[in-house]
Amino acid sequence: MRLNKLFLTGSNRVASASLIIGLLAMVLMPVAQTAETKLDGDRISTRDGDLTIHPINHATFVMAWKDKTIYVDPVGGGKRFDGLPKPDLILVTDIHGDHLDAGTLEAIGGSATIVAPAAVAEKLPEKLQTTVLANGESKSVAGISVEAVPMYNLTADRLKFHNKGRGNGYVVTLGGKRVYISGDTEDIPEMRALKKIDVAFVCMNLPYTMTVEQAAGAVREFKPKIVYPYHYRGSDTEKFKQLVGNDSSVEVRLRDWYK
Repeated sequence: MRLNKLFLTGSNRVASASLIIGLLAMVLMPVAQTAETKLDGDRISTRDGDLTIHPINHATFVMAWKDKTIYVDPVGGGKRFDGLPKPDLILVTDIHGDHLDAGTLEAIGGSATIVAPAAVAEKLPEKLQTTVLANGESKSVAGISVEAVPMYNLTADRLKFHNKGRGNGYVVTLGGKRVYISGDTEDIPEMRALKKIDVAFVCMNLPYTMTVEQAAGAVREFKPKIVYPYHYRGSDTEKFKQLVGNDSSVEVRLRDWYK
């Protein structure tokens, strides 16, 4: 009876409508938040929760660990990342358009810290919070250990694409797992000398980076526990898997980066 009376007067009708809307918002809010922050993908066990790997496209992917979300080379506009958790950390490897898109960074960045080499930072608006790392430097950023490692070309006719010192690969430590992100590179000595890599993202495509033979040879040498071919447009990833071989103790995970 009381509810019925509330709807009989104008002021009470407004009050009741506001109450109902508020209650509906409280009920629906957790659902909306859950949908927004859901991240699907491979799960890799660490000593402190799972690491989730979520490919986006080509060189772009997302990693999540505990309450941290990391975007790698986010490009393609903000809408591409709708429904994904907001980033705490963004890693940018190089100045080329398949790695760096200032508009996308502005659309998705929010309060995230961007880690990038100086050549990238020079192209970003000042309002984007950027930590500059050079090859060989490391720093804890957003509570995550990040080491910048070299990425560059070796072959004479590819030197024009990526010169040494301009771009960064990265080694990120999450829950004790060391994750290597190659960026655009050939099978450089610094890659072959990597130690104790648990998960590796290794590029391969011509003419810009390297052949599947080069990539497989490097992987067989530094022996990550798991390797994902990425940035592989036009490359034969099945051949890469065969060349890495079952005798290498490396698990090759082939995923579709070009949906």
